[in-house]
Amino acid sequence: MNLLPTEPPACVKDASTFCGQVFQVTHNEWLSASAGWLLTKPIKILLIMAMAFLLRYLIRRLINRVTRMPSGSKKLPALLRPLREKAPEVLGSAVMERRRQRAATIGSVLKSMATFFIYGLAFILVLGELGIDLAPIIASAGIVGVALGFGAQNLVKDFLSGIFMMIEDQYGVGDVVDVGEASGTVEAVGLRITTLRDINGTVWYVRNGEVLRVGNSSQGFAVAVVDVPLSYSVDVEKATELMAEKSKTLLENEALAPNVLEPPEMLGVESVTPEGIKVRLTVKVRPGKQWAVQRALRAHLLAALDEAGFEPPLGRFMSTGPAPQ
Repeated sequence: MNLLPTEPPACVKDASTFCGQVFQVTHNEWLSASAGWLLTKPIKILLIMAMAFLLRYLIRRLINRVTRMPSGSKKLPALLRPLREKAPEVLGSAVMERRRQRAATIGSVLKSMATFFIYGLAFILVLGELGIDLAPIIASAGIVGVALGFGAQNLVKDFLSGIFMMIEDQYGVGDVVDVGEASGTVEAVGLRITTLRDINGTVWYVRNGEVLRVGNSSQGFAVAVVDVPLSYSVDVEKATELMAEKSKTLLENEALAPNVLEPPEMLGVESVTPEGIKVRLTVKVRPGKQWAVQRALRAHLLAALDEAGFEPPLGRFMSTGPAPQ
């Protein structure tokens, strides 16, 4: 029993069609009826894939162009110019690495998104050309996406937090930050992990999604706070006058002057304890320089007070002489 059709397809009777022309040459009914599908479908699919590759290449080149920093230039990449930047110039060479890494990370996200959407659209168009019903596939993809969203919600949370952190420039390479459980200098910033090195040299890897608050000591300006202990027997007014004079002289030094933004401010007595009195002095300085200024001021002021004969706390055990009258 012959199940194959005995009558040629209707299209072979029209010599002006591609089907009819193939039938006249081959006299094969199946080949003539399938000629359009065998020739036009692959060409359409190849055109779709070629357009997808070309569009992806052009978009990636555009992203590279707007995120690339010229060698030796301090100019912001074009992508970062509309975004707010909080990086202080005082960070020096670190600010260049901060900008480069921020632009590279945002560029990487944009490239990944562009690749996903372009290839995803091309895949859907190819399936449509093959005559495959897309409704069950889209429904299945939605279910799989929901399942992955629940299973990898922490990973998604880390990536989203990293993206917003980059866009808002909450911190970057070279900043001194406190993120709760860890604090230190930022060495690397990624979409999922931020790397810190603390004062003891320990490296901390912090997931961006776990950062609930950030204390950044390297943005805008900082305040050097110096508490100097005094004995109950000293004249506080004279001591504060001496400290104000000596601190002003010290901060005019060439080594510290570039880091000082405003003259020192003597706040006076900060606290009274059983051991003695604490007098507080503050100075507005460039971000990241508060610790160096504090150390210099503390050492200089203690030496100046000792030289002037002011007795330190617990002076009955280590008195250096009578206090001035």
